[in-house]
Amino acid sequence: MGKTALIVIDMINTYDHEDSELLLPSVETVVPNIAALIHRARKSDTPVVYVNDNFGEWRSHHGEVLDKARKGPHADLVAPLEPDDTSLFVLKARHSIFFETPLNYLLGQLGIDRLVLCGQVAEQCVLYSALDAHIRHLEVTVPRDAVAHIHRDLADAALRMMERNMGAHICGSEDLWQ
Repeated sequence: MGKTALIVIDMINTYDHEDSELLLPSVETVVPNIAALIHRARKSDTPVVYVNDNFGEWRSHHGEVLDKARKGPHADLVAPLEPDDTSLFVLKARHSIFFETPLNYLLGQLGIDRLVLCGQVAEQCVLYSALDAHIRHLEVTVPRDAVAHIHRDLADAALRMMERNMGAHICGSEDLWQ
């Protein structure tokens, strides 16, 4: 096995979008697990890459996205997950972490061949990202307790699809970087 990166998907967020009222209870549950993953990854010198929606603000950069989320009504969900000076940050337009982003190039430059995907939403962005990683021949791990969902049944189905159809390793977050 080569080198691993922790990918934090769409967690720098104001939650002022469609379905946020359905998403927030799950986010509140997974934030501590994601924060622990980030801490352990940093401690083990594993690259932490935030891949985040730009929410249609095409002139924005990651600092602006972070500042807006810090000032939003759910800043308490962002604070434990904030990037540090060693974190990498990639903005995306929608869904997959790879779609129209430089992530594939970045991973190649870092020698990454295994991704640990955490964040939101399990049945959308995490699922599409896992598929795109799979077709790029990257190993994928998804800690089930570190991905938020809008609909539990769809998230469970998405995790099963990732495991069965994409060979993703589905585990608990406590199983990583111990």
